[in-house]
Amino acid sequence: MNATIFPEKKKHCPVLLNEIISIITPQYGGTFIDCTFGQGGYTKKILEYPKSKVIALDRDPESIKISSALEKKFGKRFFFKNKKFSFIDKLELNNENINSIIFDLGYSYTQIKDTGKGLSFNSHGELNMKMGINEFSAKDVIYKLDKNELEKIFKFFGDEKDSKKIASKIIKNREAKKIDTQELVRIIKSSKKKNYKTHVATKIFQSLRIFVNKEISELIFGLINATKILKPGGKIVVVTFHSLEDKIVKFFFKSLSEKKSISRYMPKIDEEDNLFKIGNKKPIVPSDKELKANILSRSAKLRFAIKEKDVLNFEKEILKKFNYLLEIENLSRKL
Repeated sequence: MNATIFPEKKKHCPVLLNEIISIITPQYGGTFIDCTFGQGGYTKKILEYPKSKVIALDRDPESIKISSALEKKFGKRFFFKNKKFSFIDKLELNNENINSIIFDLGYSYTQIKDTGKGLSFNSHGELNMKMGINEFSAKDVIYKLDKNELEKIFKFFGDEKDSKKIASKIIKNREAKKIDTQELVRIIKSSKKKNYKTHVATKIFQSLRIFVNKEISELIFGLINATKILKPGGKIVVVTFHSLEDKIVKFFFKSLSEKKSISRYMPKIDEEDNLFKIGNKKPIVPSDKELKANILSRSAKLRFAIKEKDVLNFEKEILKKFNYLLEIENLSRKL
């Protein structure tokens, strides 16, 4: 999960940039955490305002090159760590009063086009999909997990209707020949009906990428730990790009902004201790103007919430709700 930035006339274009800036208001100053630094699109815009400071995170080591230039330019106003954002609570913040924490859960155009990462079904070569700070690759998943385990990954992380058939063909083929990126695409195509609106391999590649990078636990614990370090009045802003991510974010904000979600057993006097106030009931989506300039932003959805007060043990409900996804992710222990 890294900041989604797509090219427009050879320039990087962060998705929903204007909308995010209007929410976080860096013109008034403050410290902001960019959890998915990527190519630095959001960070660069925030730092245009002289009273602002940015702490940026990214698991992709390629981001270090871009961050180094910003460190030289902005000095103490910019700080970067090559770290997963689920470890946001381990940062040494020195009592920083964080204004907003931003998550952009998509992938940059640069990352998608990097054939070494193998994120795209147009890539050639070994199955990889590692975004940095990884324990295993997509190749390990394809070769070491059994049919039922692969089927679960494809079904729940990719919403793939033909997950059983594709998993069976992978098991059969991996014994006979090497499965690289294009061979996997061929297997998927042979398992699917024709005339699909999107590429037939889209959902399988999505599911493998989510599993390899442990994107479910990254998102859940990223949201939990961001909430813990954020002071009342601070905002969490999240841009998602597929339904599973949006489902998690929507539930997280909604459940913690409703009185019943804090604890159904607490006395009525405590009922108003809602952790969040939701900033937008419906997700903010790209304008027609942005879609025209960047068609790849079409699936983006922005949600944000404002922290109202500190509440203990708020994470139980979200962990219970999405435990079935975390259980599937834990199949990685076999690798």
